[in-house]
Order: sequence, then C-alpha cells, then structure tokens
Amino acid sequence: MKRRHFETLRPVCPVCRSSRRADSPLTLFKVSREENGHILEGVIHCSHAQCQHEYPIIDGIPILVANLRQYVADNLQAITQQRDHGALVESMLGDCCGPDSLFGQTRQYLSSYTWDHYGDLDPVETCTDPLPGSMLRTLEAGIEATGLLPEGPLLDVGCSVGRGSFALAGRSRSLILGIDLNFSMLRVAAQVLREGKVRYARRRVGIVYDRREFPVDFPGADNVDFWACDASALPFPAGSFSFATALNVLDCVPMPHEFLSSLGRILKPSGKLLLSCPYDWASSATPVEAWLGGHSQRTTTAGASEAVLRALLTPGAHPNSLSSLKLHAERDDLPWHVRLHDRSTMSYRLHLTVATAQPA
Repeated sequence: MKRRHFETLRPVCPVCRSSRRADSPLTLFKVSREENGHILEGVIHCSHAQCQHEYPIIDGIPILVANLRQYVADNLQAITQQRDHGALVESMLGDCCGPDSLFGQTRQYLSSYTWDHYGDLDPVETCTDPLPGSMLRTLEAGIEATGLLPEGPLLDVGCSVGRGSFALAGRSRSLILGIDLNFSMLRVAAQVLREGKVRYARRRVGIVYDRREFPVDFPGADNVDFWACDASALPFPAGSFSFATALNVLDCVPMPHEFLSSLGRILKPSGKLLLSCPYDWASSATPVEAWLGGHSQRTTTAGASEAVLRALLTPGAHPNSLSSLKLHAERDDLPWHVRLHDRSTMSYRLHLTVATAQPA
C-alpha cells in the first residue's frame, strides 16, 4: 500500500459504513515492514471510539472489508501460501493436489486472467486464436464511448490481476486504485507493481502448466495501488472518485442493485461509470431473485438483462431506478475470450454501458 493513496483517498471504516452509514476515518496505526515506498505489513485502525476495528496490510495489500474474520477464513490459503516455489515443486504440488483442489482451481483462474491481462507482453507467447487482451479491448471501447478521462482519482473495480489499472494510469495523471476481493489475483497485481515483473503458471493441458516470467514497464505505475475492498460496500466518502470501471463484475456480486448504488455514491457529480457484463448469472454468486433479468420471461422485458439494466439507469423507467446514475451510452456484442488451456476457450458477448453520476 502506498502512503500517498491512503492519505489522498481517505478511506473510511467498512464496519461503521455498513452498520451506521457513518464515515469514520481510518488511520495508519502501525507499519511493521516498508520497502521502496510500499507498506508491506501493518495495521489500519478505525478512529471512532466505539468501533476501533483493525484492518491488516498483508503483502502490500490493505484488507478493508467489514467482515474481516470471514474474509480471512475464505482466503486463508491465498494469504498464507508460499510464493517462491520453483516451477518443479509447483508442478509436483499440482500433481498431488489434482485439478479439483483449491490449489488447482486457483492455478487455473490465475492462468486464464494473467494470460489475458499480460500475454501480449510475453516475448514467447505464441497463441494467436484467441489473442490475449480481451479486457484491454473492452476498456478501450468503453473509454471511447465515455470520452476523455476526467481529472481526479480513478477506481478500477474488480481489477483482477491489474492490467486495467496500469492502462488507466497510461491515460491519466490521476491516482488509480484497483480493488478486488480475490487475494490471489491482487497478489499478482501487487507483485507486478512492486517488481515490474509478471510471473505465473500458464496452463497447457490437464494439470500441465508452464512457468512464465517476463519484465514489464508501465508508464504512470507510480500512481497505481491495489487494495482488497468489497465493491458493494466501498470504504470511501461520497464523491471520492471522478471515474470508475467495473468490467464483468455486475453478474458476480450478491446484490447487483446495491453494487450499482455503492458505485453511484462514491462518484463525483458528472463522474462516469463504465460497466461491461455478459450476464452469465449463477446462483452460486448471486441469488436468482437478485439477478437483473435472466429469469421470468413472462415480464415486460421477457427476462432480458440489458433491458433491466437500461431501465435501472433511466430515471422513472423502473420502480427501483437509481437516482445516482443515469445512462449515458451503450454498446453491445463486444467479444471477450477466457483461455482455459491450449485447446479450450470460453467466449462471451458483452453489453457495455456508460452511466453519469447525478447530483444528490
């Protein structure tokens, strides 16, 4: 975590924010390890006398979530996992654990997402169908629909392994904050930020992975930082950001309406929100009753998710229309590819929307 980001963004206590709707400032209570301007270990503290919750900084990543115990329990393997195994030992661990283990599942999604984010920079990457960079192409399409990026802090929600945050930094001199709840992905992003190096296991077939390691250099990286935060309960005062992206996050949160409302709250008036979504709803991530469309074809929208989102972002068009966001632009049928291994790719068609934050 960078001090400049913490001091400029002035995060507030997630517990106070969720329980009392109060913006209790957080303070940097203790730093136990710091290297080259990055706070790697420490404790962040709520300043409210009746709260005083503590939040850890682990491997340079502050964990600012309301239910800290549950988060640590859910991410314990990622938090405690040794990171300096050689390729040989890692391959043997994969053989022993198998593809359905937590270790195997983590390697799979880190392979897929890191390849898409950074594969275009890998000097020995040979895959041409599909090409890596679906996320970057979607981001570029969204920025084109948005117009010039505004001045002020920019928020990359669901930043995954971080390339989108670096891409924003290359277009803006403002502070960029990437947030996610997946600690394994955040650790990759933080490693790229601190070391200027991408290192991951790229799946070839079955449980056969090839170690990839190559240097990267991103203009504006000094303005980037990565935190663990809940996008549906963002720990920031209202109007903290001038622009936010949330690529393929909407159908992955428990309560999409709360997620949109949270983003509307932290944007400055006239700030822009860039969303993309394939509407790949799953009850394991979002209860069916909270889906935006994708069910109940007997309604006036015939279950179409894009129609429901459009109505939510249009004042008066839906009983639950958001007062804080208004539809600005949209595009449909943008391709997004997720590489599983050398012979398997999942393909999606994205609906992209841009919304403008409305004055309170």
